[in-house]
Amino acid sequence: MHPTRRASLLSLGGVPLALGACATADAQSPTAQSPGLTPAQHAAWLDRYKQAWETRDPAAAGALFSADASYHEMPFDAPMQCRAAIEAYWARVTAGQANVRFSYEIVASSGDQGVSQWHATFNSVPDGATIDLDGVFVCRFADALTVNALREWWHVRVTPAA
Repeated sequence: MHPTRRASLLSLGGVPLALGACATADAQSPTAQSPGLTPAQHAAWLDRYKQAWETRDPAAAGALFSADASYHEMPFDAPMQCRAAIEAYWARVTAGQANVRFSYEIVASSGDQGVSQWHATFNSVPDGATIDLDGVFVCRFADALTVNALREWWHVRVTPAA
């Protein structure tokens, strides 16, 4: 990643995302007593997210989150609350997707927080339009395998089928 782009991502809107400064682990959090999220653990979680999305598997997606997780897809909408709601969301939205491809780049991993930039491409069903999404995840990890809060921002480009 270009250093200027990384710096701009780490200070979106003047709000510093230097994760060591904004980590909010409390005494109950498993990562509060451990060294914190490593880049390898963060990448492993994102690899499992990739697998869940590319195979359109709501149960695999749900397994990425703690039972009481929140998933905040849109900043002005209420977040989904709990694994069952996240699985229902995934079942609904991925039903209209085919040929999903997902990639990511880790921006930062520190404490119980991880930030990543991601890109997804798929064809919408049934019209065949190509959908390109580019976004950012900010995740708070419950442990090395599960997230208990995900916030995301994304943009979309739609190319109609020929």
